Parts: sequence; structure tokens; C-alpha cells
Amino acid sequence: MADPTPVFDDLREESEELDRLVAGLSAEQWGLSTPAAGWTVAHQIAHLAWTDRSALLAVTDPDGFHALVEQALAAPGSFVDQGAEEDARLPPDELLARWRKGRAALDSALRAAPPGARFPWYGPPMSGASMATGRLMETWAHGQDVADALGVVRTPTDRLRHVVRIGVRARDFAFGARGLPVPGEEFRVEVRGPSGELWTYGPEDAPQRVTGPALDFCLLVTQRSHRADLAVRAEGPDADRWLDIAQAFAGPPGAGRAPKEAAG
Repeated sequence: MADPTPVFDDLREESEELDRLVAGLSAEQWGLSTPAAGWTVAHQIAHLAWTDRSALLAVTDPDGFHALVEQALAAPGSFVDQGAEEDARLPPDELLARWRKGRAALDSALRAAPPGARFPWYGPPMSGASMATGRLMETWAHGQDVADALGVVRTPTDRLRHVVRIGVRARDFAFGARGLPVPGEEFRVEVRGPSGELWTYGPEDAPQRVTGPALDFCLLVTQRSHRADLAVRAEGPDADRWLDIAQAFAGPPGAGRAPKEAAG
């Protein structure tokens, strides 16, 4: 069984990087609109804080977490937004403190969990490493929204490896979420990490392939940029269709982002 500590460490570092980005913001900046319709910078951090608390409940109180799942099933279209709204109304210093406290508690709980433990989630149960990987993906993606709202260009890191991995593993889910037939063969995915390392997934001789920079692939699968604005390329009809519908997150298909030219 692989040691999950590296992904726990990467989640902590990803969170701390976003923390540094928002810690010195003015109240007006916390109220800036982000590319996610209806969400301010405060909403982005509030969503992370709320989801960290949900994850903590899943790790420490599975029965209590199941009550959250029932609420989600009762209101699938609004549950996520409602979860963030209350925290988003807090004064920025209180919201920041709540996010810090929640993510620190989750970090401690994941590190203390027995090896091999699995925890309930809104989809299939997850290991501690998978839980942390999902939290890292969301932290990076919502951090991208915050950076875009502030006009900040972040320096990508090899922590993107985790986001790439989720995006690749979620291929079949993306097809199924849209009622499309799942391709019967694996794709070859080759993306170049920020450090220059090539990250590969799937059979080397697969006839359908996806290639490009890891950053662009991550922006695609988290639906933070339109594929027309990214250097991700596909070979094969199913791989090409995947780039139109890819999503690394659970739940219904997202609306995605318009191409920059169309948005302008």
C-alpha cells in the first residue's frame, strides 16, 4: 500500500499557496466576481471551507455524513451553492479563520486514519489518499477562479499531477454523466508537467491519444478554460469527444467556460 503522506503534504502546500493569495485582500477584493457565475472570491473560499468540513465529517463521523448525502439528494441542483452561501456572508477574517481551522482539522484526521481506511463520499467510498487528492483538485480549481478574479497568473507546480490523475480516471464518468456510451478502449494520455517531466497514462500503443501541457489539461478537466484556448490535442473520435466533455469533478456536467474570443 502506497504511503499517502506525499499527497497530504501536497494538499497542505496547495492550500497554503491559495491562503497567501487571499490573506491580504481588502473587503472589496473579497467581493470581486470570479469567472464562476454568481460567485465572488468569498464564495470560492467559502465553498472550500464547507467542503473541507464535509470531508472531515466523512472521516470522523460517517453516520453524520450520511445525513449530508440525504440533503444533497434532496436538492442536487442547489446543495453546493447553499453550502457555501452562509460562510460567504462572514466577514473576511472570520471566513479565512474558518477555512484554516477546517482544513487543518481535516489534515490531522487524514493523517491519523488507519492505513487502508475508506470513507463515504457523495460518490463511491474513498481512501484517505483519494480524499486528499479530490480536495487538492478542488483547491487548485477554485484557486484558479480566485487568481482570475484578481488578475494574478500563478506559477504551476508538479502538484498538478494529482489533478491530471483525477481527470484521466474520471473519463468514463464524464461520458456517463451525459448519457453517452463509454469508449470500450483506454486512451493514451501524455502531458508534460511544469518541471518538464512527461506524465503518461494508458497503453503506449493505444490508437486514441490526448497530449499537451499538464496545466492546460488541468484547466480543461476542471472546466476553467475552453478547449479552444488550450494546447491539448486529441487523436481519434472518442478522444476528441472527451475533450469537449471532460470533467474531473463529481456531480452533473458543468456549464464550462466560453472561448476567450467568444467571451470578449
